[in-house]
Amino acid sequence: MSDEKRIGRQFPTRSVVLPYEETKGGEAVAFYDQSKHKSMEWQRAMIYDIMAVDEDGLWRHIKFGWSIPRRNGKSELLIMRADHGLKHDERVLYTAHRTSTATASFQKVLRLLSEQGFTENDDYKVNRSKGQEHIEWLRGSGYVNFRTRTNTGGLGEGYDVLLIDEAQEYTADQETALQYVVTDSPNPQTLLCGTPTTAVSAGTVFKNYRRDVLSGNTQDCGWAEWGVPKQSDVEDVDLWYECNPSLGLILTERSVRGENRRDALDYNIQRLGLWVEYNLKSAISREEWRGLIAERPQLSSEPRIFFGIKFAKSLPNVSLVAAVELPDGNIFVEGIDCRPMRDGIDWLLQYLKNPHLRGVAIDGASGQTMLKEAMKDEGIKHKPLLPKVAEVIEANSMFELAISKQTIRHSDQPALEQIAANCEHRAIGTNGGFGYSSILEGADVSLLDAAVLAYWICATTKTERKKQRISC
Repeated sequence: MSDEKRIGRQFPTRSVVLPYEETKGGEAVAFYDQSKHKSMEWQRAMIYDIMAVDEDGLWRHIKFGWSIPRRNGKSELLIMRADHGLKHDERVLYTAHRTSTATASFQKVLRLLSEQGFTENDDYKVNRSKGQEHIEWLRGSGYVNFRTRTNTGGLGEGYDVLLIDEAQEYTADQETALQYVVTDSPNPQTLLCGTPTTAVSAGTVFKNYRRDVLSGNTQDCGWAEWGVPKQSDVEDVDLWYECNPSLGLILTERSVRGENRRDALDYNIQRLGLWVEYNLKSAISREEWRGLIAERPQLSSEPRIFFGIKFAKSLPNVSLVAAVELPDGNIFVEGIDCRPMRDGIDWLLQYLKNPHLRGVAIDGASGQTMLKEAMKDEGIKHKPLLPKVAEVIEANSMFELAISKQTIRHSDQPALEQIAANCEHRAIGTNGGFGYSSILEGADVSLLDAAVLAYWICATTKTERKKQRISC
């Protein structure tokens, strides 16, 4: 039996690294290893790739990102990079999502310098003001600023190196404010370091960057990750070692074994490095929605059909969804169409003239009154319901409860799935009511709103029963 100590996989499970012949990574490692901390094999391999240079001495990767499960020491690569830049006349901006993280990294660099034998005021100068931490190298012109990210942070300042820690929280607004701070550098570099995004992650930049690099849609960019390609067994110890490069080095198997693994999906993300392709922030998950798929029902000779109509608020569109009650008591909804308002409302009226119509709910100030009057003019006998705020709140709550209880069905329409699986709650009223808004930029939520209305009016309209005749 071998006595060799087991350690985690030292090379990424997936990566994109541009070819190179020279690197300054060895210099960064040499500086770092002069301290009490010693670099691990995977850190050395990573920093060599990150700091690779071309024949002109420029960074081979203008941007490089990496994703590694928690507590493996992934941010130490940023510390190495900041330390090297400080001593090589680079202007470095280190940013984090939390103030505590930025301060902790500032203190790490200070300890590194002290352990390397450098002294404050002789070799470097420091500003310790909370939120304005700064290290200036007195032997040259290099410096490092440590900041908490905001939507305006960095504007007006110029740097050579931009470090993005906790990159899973890096938002598009923050990127807009920060991405240009290295533009005027003759040799810029941006590094992004984090974990896969979770349901509570605010950022989208890191996920989008990973997707673009892995799909080959970038230039001068690199990526590395440790993780499983799909949701896997959280009890599989071999996978712990496959996805955690520092396991057996600074992370122990015993400590991992003691972690809470009841939420298998979250554990796959946090410890096994899983990148989930669907939108975790959606109020309705894709898995939930697809679990409600059913065949389009055969309607009886006297079906009771209900319609939900939503005039969109932010886009000039109107959506129509139909609903019917199934024999088992569940309600089936189906999207009919979503059209721009410039197409008029005649197409809606054609559906509303259906002789089996038993109810219609119309929401949206931009068109509900107009459609109500048009229905009257067309002689449509069913008076539409124009729901009040309290009724819209009730409808959304009933719809989401129906999803939870699986008492709603649909026919697997891509357009309806796209918005249902990419929506979030928006507040309505002052008593905790909610509606839906789209997570996807520029997407129209009105089709989902119409489905909510159709389900609600179908579920709340009493069944018409013929009066029983008693004869003697």
